[in-house]
Amino acid sequence: MERIEEVLEQVNTLAIAGHIRPDGDCIGSCMGLYNYIRENYPAIAVDVYLEQPGQVFSYIPGIENVRTACSPDAAYDEIIALDLSTLERLGVIGELFSRAKKTVCIDHHVSNTGYADINWVQSQSSSAAEVLYTLLDPAKISARTAACIYTGIVHDTGVFQYATTTPKTMRIAADLMETGIAFHKIIEESFYQKTYIQNQVMGRVLAESIMLLGGACIAGVLRKKDLIFYGVSGKDLDGIISQLRLTKGVEVAMFLYELDSMNYKVSLRSNGKVDVNKVASYFGGGGHIRAAGCEIKGTAYDAINNLTRQIEELL
Repeated sequence: MERIEEVLEQVNTLAIAGHIRPDGDCIGSCMGLYNYIRENYPAIAVDVYLEQPGQVFSYIPGIENVRTACSPDAAYDEIIALDLSTLERLGVIGELFSRAKKTVCIDHHVSNTGYADINWVQSQSSSAAEVLYTLLDPAKISARTAACIYTGIVHDTGVFQYATTTPKTMRIAADLMETGIAFHKIIEESFYQKTYIQNQVMGRVLAESIMLLGGACIAGVLRKKDLIFYGVSGKDLDGIISQLRLTKGVEVAMFLYELDSMNYKVSLRSNGKVDVNKVASYFGGGGHIRAAGCEIKGTAYDAINNLTRQIEELL
């Protein structure tokens, strides 16, 4: 597949879907494709399915049209999944994916399982949004679409600071800026700006974090009771793992928060020596060499001990 047009032939109804607990790249790439198709292919009836995006993404054009639930009777000629490495992480669209006449995956995760009929996976790309951009006609990308794609790239590169950022990434970002998007507001409001409560939560995690493996690893934890106390959800925890990773001397950072009793969502970040995708994959998750995630059942102590054992082997 060289252009998105190749998978849109003879398609009358199309659905776009992302992964559970969608992040900036998932939301940005899904909404970017949604806007691009609405503007350039008006004959195609297109819907986008995502779990409720966080308030910080309210500026994204068309975000009010996101469907957070689907009818079991719905059917589509084609479903395109973005930033989704495995069907186990598919969001609200659920079983509709398997009933579509054709399925397409656009992704950048090295752990992608190739679950769709057509899988366009570019693991060397910074983000799913970057992969999507390469499939679109730059002359047809409006400022609305550009704002979405730029959002995805910004979030998965940590505002162009991660090692996945390449000269190609920067050239794409420059092309998107040429459309006239308020790039500075996108960065400030969706990436850096935090509420008072979010800052309190981050402060607590940092203050109670522990160093492991002689300072090569750092771990932070939030339990369900903590989330309830602060009135926050997973959407409010962005940035914590990145701040942990910046601790001097640390090679691997881990952040765990309790989804429900004895079930933890784990985010892993590496500074280069450890392939955290291997660690996450061992526990049924996945991602990238320097950024990955998984879920682990048990106590927080059990989860940290099991993760540390795998990290120690790689170190």
